[in-house]
Amino acid sequence: MKQRITVLGSTGSIGVNTLDVVERHPDRFEVFALSAATQVDLMLAQCAKFKPQFAVMAREDAGRALAQKIEAERLGTRVLWSADALEMISAHESTDIVMAAIVGAAGLAPCLAAARAGKRLLLANKEALVVGGELFLDAVKQGGATLLPIDSEHSAIFQSLPEDPASWDARVAKIILTASGGPFRTRDVATLRDVTPEQAVAHPNWVMGRKISVDSATMMNKALEVIEARYLFGLGPERVEVVIHPQSVIHSMVQYRDASVVAQLGTPDMRVPIAYGLAWPDRVESGAQALDFTNLADMTFESFDTRGHRERFPGLQLAWDSLRAAPGTTAVLNAANEVAVQAFLDRRIRFDQIHRVNLETVAAVQPAKPASLQDLLAIDTRSREAAEKAVLAC
Repeated sequence: MKQRITVLGSTGSIGVNTLDVVERHPDRFEVFALSAATQVDLMLAQCAKFKPQFAVMAREDAGRALAQKIEAERLGTRVLWSADALEMISAHESTDIVMAAIVGAAGLAPCLAAARAGKRLLLANKEALVVGGELFLDAVKQGGATLLPIDSEHSAIFQSLPEDPASWDARVAKIILTASGGPFRTRDVATLRDVTPEQAVAHPNWVMGRKISVDSATMMNKALEVIEARYLFGLGPERVEVVIHPQSVIHSMVQYRDASVVAQLGTPDMRVPIAYGLAWPDRVESGAQALDFTNLADMTFESFDTRGHRERFPGLQLAWDSLRAAPGTTAVLNAANEVAVQAFLDRRIRFDQIHRVNLETVAAVQPAKPASLQDLLAIDTRSREAAEKAVLAC
């Protein structure tokens, strides 16, 4: 039987690439539902091509505009809007696979709904684990869901680990996350205050959305990935390491107790981990170009402790600091960073002030251990308010 897929965030980079892979395998996959924020025309085109039963827009005005166009073209897709609608399509009995590609904390509730409903959950949303932490993992366990990472780094780790998760702690010495270093890997630290949004979103290797591109430029994306890795693979934060690898050929590595290292390599194309997650444990054609080792440029690696990287990327250390702090601190950090990045993109703060906003927010908000989604959302709200104050003070 065909696997029926719900794509949360279908008009973003991950969503578009997911639909590209799905289109290559009409015998294996069909689209059940799509969701987006505001891109009405692209969603209309996706509905025309994939004919989902549901299309959900985050905003009512966008939903009503899409509904009018859907009706005019007689496509038959039912258009909804609201957070409840996102949870509905994620947990729907007709959904087999949920691609979670909504950026930010907004993706947490539908991820929890999919987990509790026992779906195969393809996690491209870092925040579900960064914000949700143990609460999210408990929902996965209770619902009997299958959680597969889609971030290129975490997919690489998953592919490099032993098949039996129960053996990871005993057999694995550490996880090594690779980082490209983004567009400012060699830039003079003193000039970072002059970085523009246009420069920050111009990633040298990957095509990504604006928010995650800025996170790559500050290396906050790697901080979030360290946190995500800790929860995904159950290893302590001291066993997660970051190495800068500018070529983005080795996507991440696992070092075993015997000192051997297993790595996953590939071209920097998100369709590879997406195809792996969709077809797991099988492998299917992704559309990505294969590596040509005869023309492969020299691969280089840099320690985070060299070449001024600690000064250039101060936000990375916040990953380990927040993991060792009170439960819920990672949610505070995530909310602060979302506010800070948006303020930078809106030209309200300088690039080098993103870290200042994150630091001040983490210092200002002391969370209690979250026991529910409502607790997490309350932490998120408080953190955003504190982050806005920090932005105004910059």
